[in-house]
Amino acid sequence: MPTATLLPFTNTPSRKSASPSAFRLTEKFILLLVFSAFITLCFGAIFFLPDSSKLLSGVFFHSSSVEADTKTGTDSNGSIHGADSDENKLTRIRKDHEKALSEAKDTLQKRPDEIQREIQNEKEKVQKNVDVSRGGGDGNSLPKINFHKPPGAIGREPSDQETKEKRAKIQEMMKFAWDNYQRYAWGLNELKPVSKQGHSSNLFGSIQGATIVDALDSLYIMDMQDEFKAATDWVEKSLNFNVNAEISVFEVNIRFVGGLLSAYYLSGEEVFRKKAVELGEKLLPAFNTPTGIPWALLNIKSGIGRNWPWASGGSSILAEFGTLHLEFMHLSELSGKPVFAEKVMNIRKVLNRLEKPQGLYPNYLNPNSGQWGQHHVSVGGLGDSFYEYLLKAWLMSDKTDEEVKKMYYDSIQAIESHLIRKSRGGFTYIAEWKGGLLEHKMGHLTCFAGGMFALGADGAPDEKTGHQMELAAEIARTCHESYSRTTLKLGPEAFRFDGGVEAIATRQNEKYFILRPEVIETYLYMWRFTHDPKYRQWGWEAVQALEQYCKVNGGYSGIRDVYASHPSHDDVQQSFFLAETLKYLYLLFSEDDHLPFEHWVFNTEAHPLPVIRKDVKKPEV
Repeated sequence: MPTATLLPFTNTPSRKSASPSAFRLTEKFILLLVFSAFITLCFGAIFFLPDSSKLLSGVFFHSSSVEADTKTGTDSNGSIHGADSDENKLTRIRKDHEKALSEAKDTLQKRPDEIQREIQNEKEKVQKNVDVSRGGGDGNSLPKINFHKPPGAIGREPSDQETKEKRAKIQEMMKFAWDNYQRYAWGLNELKPVSKQGHSSNLFGSIQGATIVDALDSLYIMDMQDEFKAATDWVEKSLNFNVNAEISVFEVNIRFVGGLLSAYYLSGEEVFRKKAVELGEKLLPAFNTPTGIPWALLNIKSGIGRNWPWASGGSSILAEFGTLHLEFMHLSELSGKPVFAEKVMNIRKVLNRLEKPQGLYPNYLNPNSGQWGQHHVSVGGLGDSFYEYLLKAWLMSDKTDEEVKKMYYDSIQAIESHLIRKSRGGFTYIAEWKGGLLEHKMGHLTCFAGGMFALGADGAPDEKTGHQMELAAEIARTCHESYSRTTLKLGPEAFRFDGGVEAIATRQNEKYFILRPEVIETYLYMWRFTHDPKYRQWGWEAVQALEQYCKVNGGYSGIRDVYASHPSHDDVQQSFFLAETLKYLYLLFSEDDHLPFEHWVFNTEAHPLPVIRKDVKKPEV
């Protein structure tokens, strides 16, 4: 249809010239109709749309006299509503209408982007008010804390010259890994050292900077002050959690929350506390399940969670929901908000109500029904850090949490009875349990258990301290053997004890090495508790292998097959290489008073968190 039939005053120039006054009158009439319709629409939105008044008041109606009159029961002149005459009411309504019309005209003269920006600002103000009312916020509401650096944040130089030189070499490795990340992948999650570009894992969604946050405490511990300052500046200016993306609650917690908490406790920089609490609050919707067992995956904008599609019947994973306790207890300590501690203590309540098959904890638990999924038990992948956090929760409580202490030692007894075996060649290993049947396989991830047994030996019941230390030493020996039996002297992802094979990977998809730290971790604990020089020697062997086979021009890379004569690199420098592997190596060649175990507990990403002393006064909100 031609435009002229809709808008006759624009039909032809001749019509306009024939009656210019009529044109102006018509134009005014049409504009008045448009403005009247617009005002009617605005008032309709105010009365009929939920919370629309909050959104529109700042953009179109800057005066709040009508709203204030409604709340107080008086008009703008202070008279009581009941005493108003009809004429006064009509006058007030007419004035408000005229003012609204004037403001609407002003608004229509603005550019569309200006209007959109004003609306967005009002949305953010409303959302901020909602966050505050829910106990959230942007970190500005945190209680004031008189920061006291825990003992051992900075250590002494090694007294032995050879040890000092080896530690300096590890610091040099850290600098090489960091410098290349900074050069080729700064601000991204990880580095591809062969192709010299950034690498991002979907574990973090759209959150960036995993290597920066993961490496913060390593930089501080190794006295790399310039690098630590650059990382701190990036966190303050660029670390952003306001993303519409799905993340792994477990990975974001241990790397980002853990890394930020540790950086705060080491340096006292307030930005780390604020960022840790901000992120912790964004993870809270993951616990919105019928049982309070959190989802594995969470969209941190929408708050919608789900579990991995491959996990048994939609189950949550033991090592994931069981590896939140240390960080969330510290979030409550630093924020003054008990909600974080309440969430993880509820997980414990759910677990304690359940029957354990043979005293073991299966790897899968349904968050809707609160029942176990498939009866698969592992001290390696899917289960590992759950047991680690039982022990460390007790230690971090200053050894006052008797409930979790019992949970740990009961689980260790069940593991020893049903999973720990000895090979024909005399190697002690931890098998996996699947519905009552053992799979005689041990993963690289399981090798952390040597350090765990050593760390928990002193508190073992019935004078089993010596036995626990022996068990720890045997696990360390087995894991070292898995390294020694490869061509590259670096351990495979998993190794087996069946068919005449011992401590060797037999499947191609188990032969890779991705710069993992668990074997080095056990060497560190064994060194600290025994001072047997072989643990430092084994650690140095790993340093030499890393330098020879994993170092490339752009950093350090994992290897696809540790039994091959020539390494094939996977082209990923994992963030945990800087957070864990190099940190454990550095501390292995440091004095025992550097991050001493009586004052610090390491989370499963090697981020040190201080023991929570019961005699220390809590911050006031």
